This record gives sequence, structure tokens and C-alpha cells, in this order.
Amino acid sequence: MNIDEVTLKTSDFVGQHVNTAEIDGDVDIFATGMVNSLFAMQLVLFVEKEFGAVVENEDLDLENFKSINALCNFVSRKLGLAAR
Repeated sequence: MNIDEVTLKTSDFVGQHVNTAEIDGDVDIFATGMVNSLFAMQLVLFVEKEFGAVVENEDLDLENFKSINALCNFVSRKLGLAAR
């Protein structure tokens, strides 16, 4: 697994849950109202299932989940992948 695969899978997952064709990686999907707070749990489950990363209580910070790029950076840290 590499950062490009993480980005592609994450973009696809988020894209399936919002009503826009394309999302800039830095857009705060919660602040813009694209998704609601319940979607945060879906993101946690997605990260654990798709990437096998364990999301600890201390990881449950909106900064880790607020955008596609933030989520990809979080997953990369959890998996020990090199950042871009």
C-alpha cells in the first residue's frame, strides 16, 4: 500500500457519500455541510476495515478526518507510509 492508493480509496469512499462530483482534497467536508457528524463514525470504520489501521481514542480528533487530505495523512501516519 502506498499514499496514492490511500488517496484513491479515500477519495472514492468520500465521493460516494457527498453530492458533488469532485472534492478538493483540502475542503473541510464537515464545515461545508457535505457530510454530518455521523459520517465521522463511517470514516473511522472505513479506515479500520479498508486499511487495517486501529483508530485509538486519542485519534478521534476532527483534524484527522475533516478532509480527504487530512484523512490520507492520518492513515499514512498510522501505517508508517512515506508522505508526499
